[in-house]
Amino acid sequence: MSDHGDLERTLRDAVRGEVDFSVTARALNTMDASNYRRVPLGVLAPRDADDVAAALAVCRERGVPVVARGAGTSIAGQATGTGLVLDFTRHMNRIVSLDAESRTAVVQPGVICDDLRGAASAHGLTFGPDPSTHNRCTLGGMIGNNSCGSHSVAWGTTADNVSSLSVVSGAGARLALGRGWSGAPEGLRAVVDGELELLRTGFPDLPRRISGYALDALLPERDVDLARAFCGSEGTLGVVTEAVVRLVDAPRARALAVLGYADESAAAEAAAGLLPHGPLTVEGMAADLVKGARGLPKGGAWLFVETGGASEGEARARAEAIARAVSGDTVDSVVVTDPAGQRALWRVREDASGTATRMPDGSEAWPGWEDCAVPPARLGAYLRDFRGLLADHGLRGTPYGHFGDGCIHVRIDFDLMSDVGVRRFRRFSEDLAEVVVAHGGSLSGEHGDGQARAELLPKMYGAELVRLFERVKGVWDPADLLNPGMLVRPAPLDANLRFDPLPRKPVDVAFGYPHDGGDFSAAVRRCVGVAKCRTTSPGSGGGVMCPSFRATGEEEHSTRGRARMLHEMLAGEVVTDGWRSEEVRDALDLCLSCKGCRSDCPVGVDMATYKAEFLHHHYEGRRRPAAHYAMGWLPLWLRLADRTRTAGVANALARVGVLASLAKRWGGIAREREIPRLAGESFRRWFGGRGAAGAASGGPAVVLWPDTFTDHLSPGVGRAAVRVLEDAGLRPVVPPGDVCCGLTYVSTGQLDRARAVMRRTLERMGPLLDSGALLVVLEPSCAAALKTDLVELMGEGGGSDGGDGGDGGDGGDGRAAELAGRVRTFAQALEELAPEWSPPRIGRAVVGQTHCHQHAVLGDGAERRLREKAGLVGELSGGCCGLAGNFGFEAGHYEVSVACAEEQLLPAVRSAPSDAVVLADGFSCRTQLEQLGEGVRGRHLAEVLAEGLGER
Repeated sequence: MSDHGDLERTLRDAVRGEVDFSVTARALNTMDASNYRRVPLGVLAPRDADDVAAALAVCRERGVPVVARGAGTSIAGQATGTGLVLDFTRHMNRIVSLDAESRTAVVQPGVICDDLRGAASAHGLTFGPDPSTHNRCTLGGMIGNNSCGSHSVAWGTTADNVSSLSVVSGAGARLALGRGWSGAPEGLRAVVDGELELLRTGFPDLPRRISGYALDALLPERDVDLARAFCGSEGTLGVVTEAVVRLVDAPRARALAVLGYADESAAAEAAAGLLPHGPLTVEGMAADLVKGARGLPKGGAWLFVETGGASEGEARARAEAIARAVSGDTVDSVVVTDPAGQRALWRVREDASGTATRMPDGSEAWPGWEDCAVPPARLGAYLRDFRGLLADHGLRGTPYGHFGDGCIHVRIDFDLMSDVGVRRFRRFSEDLAEVVVAHGGSLSGEHGDGQARAELLPKMYGAELVRLFERVKGVWDPADLLNPGMLVRPAPLDANLRFDPLPRKPVDVAFGYPHDGGDFSAAVRRCVGVAKCRTTSPGSGGGVMCPSFRATGEEEHSTRGRARMLHEMLAGEVVTDGWRSEEVRDALDLCLSCKGCRSDCPVGVDMATYKAEFLHHHYEGRRRPAAHYAMGWLPLWLRLADRTRTAGVANALARVGVLASLAKRWGGIAREREIPRLAGESFRRWFGGRGAAGAASGGPAVVLWPDTFTDHLSPGVGRAAVRVLEDAGLRPVVPPGDVCCGLTYVSTGQLDRARAVMRRTLERMGPLLDSGALLVVLEPSCAAALKTDLVELMGEGGGSDGGDGGDGGDGGDGRAAELAGRVRTFAQALEELAPEWSPPRIGRAVVGQTHCHQHAVLGDGAERRLREKAGLVGELSGGCCGLAGNFGFEAGHYEVSVACAEEQLLPAVRSAPSDAVVLADGFSCRTQLEQLGEGVRGRHLAEVLAEGLGER
């Protein structure tokens, strides 16, 4: 460790960028999106090329390996290393210049692909390569892997779009790579000139040959393109510090023809025949990867064929021409020109990189043979052989990918947790390499060889050419400093697996994790590193994940970063304190528990649940933060104020500056926050006082859930809901006694208390459950808790830690699932029970934000339809309001909370028409608007409709 400390100090003296050898920094960088894991010594975020050169000099002197890293989405292991990680995303992430006339841009390696494409779009240009991770992958990573993407049939690979590169070689030389030999490291030309015959005959000719070094680009008849030869070298030859890339004309309009075929083989056979039509893309996927996506035509597999044109009509005409040309072979087809419709369909395809990590039955699937490529005309035959080999080895996988280029992505259900499964993984990899080569293909068609395939390169290239790769590596990097174990002299493909240090038996946990067999480790393994949570905006469609990362830009505060910390906690090598780890606690601290990842993450990571689980164990038997008692026990304190009729006194005291400051300090509440006012009359007391007037309706009974927030803080929402439900011919009833979903206890990790509260609630709800009535929940966060947390804590498998789990520890309480099945939102209940009812016609624009729990768990289709019927025009924004229950009130969270609100919600409200209705169904959202939006009053949809009833 003293040597590591000396290295850290020397680096700090040598560079201007941040040097971080902390437990957290190391844990966050142990993995990329592959099956592999290596523990680095530390991380450097260089500020410029001088920092890169200085760091390499220090590491070369001390024999410390170096790996360059962008977004860490590599799938073959090449973004992991045991020495120093260079993180280019923090500082070296600028577009230095963009020249529309010459169609070039100068970029630093940390520039995100979509940022470059966005800047180019202002000039009618784009950067051609667009991997499915285009909204978070970096140009440096794309150069390192020679990435491609869905538009490669039109615009090629990254190497096809790079003009020149500035690099620092492993030997420390600063080189400018372009055409000609002038920028080459000393000795490279002599090596190449001595092997011209081998270079002319040793490389297969296909559009997606990514494996190995592209040394044939150095042939004289190919104009000695050093930049092209460097692309795809996976950080093993030098480190890119700047790149000049070529831009292409972006079509003014695009259309998408989605062609449905009977099966995957039929789609694969048809793909090559579409290329003469000049499409921008020919992508393929099968039905196994689709989760209820709308808009797809009939079929068991589809080709996504994009066309471009100067106008929408021209793009559509080209797409329709393609659809007609193949109509005899297709089952169905659809042509989409609407940009929103195209984005929705493309999300289905792009999310396959995450969706494919789970088989249809929910079992795990992994990369390893993620992206091999064959000549497009041989794709159908190759897929048949591939399927046969899977069957021979007793494995399953669902291919998808760039059918027009013959490049196939697939995740396979390898068992990488057992010795037997790992041996099968090796045998299959060896056998499939033979099949790929037999079809004239490349072991990698997009993501590079890394550790996953480099060991098998002799099967593709032969021993002589692989030895030449080693000699070339020696010229660029004689000390084997850069990314050792990749491409040449590779580590075995079954070594350094990320699963090796994980526990083989399930750990004791409180939640049931029903989708992961009750295994917390399996739940954490859901995160495979594709990093959709690292996007700088939630995107179209009202996405949420991950608001804290967008606020801070720190990997530690992304869903992936937190999953990595939990993985390392379970591994016990870097994070050694288990559930007591302060590093893990700090990484989880800024998780808003918005549950956005539960729906937006392609593999359904549920960090809100993992956070609650961790906090439960972390504070077990210990004193908790004050906020856990003040806000975690909020239902208790509010009921106490109601019963003692002291709400008015509490409100008055909260407005006395000194007393309010003391209360906030004692309660762990941010000093910038105002304490919400308590209602003088709770909703339950109001409802109970209605007497005979409340029984006027003789329609179907619905149970109106008196959640804590509606009951004590915004009873007007409850009163409005009663009026609307009765107008619709329904008969609202309120449960007897105190009932609670347990949300505040769950969000603060007080899971024993949450189960006790939930158990009491289930007992009191028994008679109403027996009646068969639906449960209308006005507060989206409480509805989500009843739909998910209640079942996962009290249902089958819940309470496995043997704590105060009651029924949960004995196989679960069946009433939990029954209650969860009765839960409806306000709009869902009206749509289901009063389909003929017509709401008042409001006829105004709406603005606001869909509640994050509504988005993640409940869906908002019924709300959209109800707004439309009421003449409430407009779309609500995505993202998260930033208050998120207790999160935004807790001390230390205010700045992040504000940043989340400023991302979408507050700008949308400020830019709305003055007479727009501000909708916010969640108490947190309304409170955030009131406190940060200059007193803007957000209203629940029930309030807006109730007001409209009084006007009609």
